Amino acid sequence: MYEHIKDNNFKGINLKLIHTYTIQILNSLNILKNHSIIHCDLKPENILLQEKGKSKIKLIDFGSSCFESKKLYTYIQSRFYRAPEIMLGISYTTAIDMWSLGCIVAELYSGFPIFPGESEAEQMDLIMEVIGVPPIELLKVLV
Repeated sequence: MYEHIKDNNFKGINLKLIHTYTIQILNSLNILKNHSIIHCDLKPENILLQEKGKSKIKLIDFGSSCFESKKLYTYIQSRFYRAPEIMLGISYTTAIDMWSLGCIVAELYSGFPIFPGESEAEQMDLIMEVIGVPPIELLKVLV
């Protein structure tokens, strides 16, 4: 998928194609959720176009994946696609893959990552500029 974005000169792709890709990724994530599996590294590089010029995709690289009940790692997800709960060090679920998907869809549309932080702190700053500060109840758990 990254190569597809790159081949389009980072100008984004048309909405119909984004819709087609998104439906397929959602179907894949639904299957994973039904089996309580978290991909943990959803990003354009881990979405393959099955054939150049075609719209059928495959999710790949399940090396960081885990079952919701048996989490292996706390430092997961590539930074541009990392969910806030991972950066905050709190418990996570399959919802982190949905966060990554949202970031991917925005990137497919614009051609560039929506939150291109160069560090985890900058990443959180960029997210908070768009979404706002996490709820105080959540931040109290961290102290």
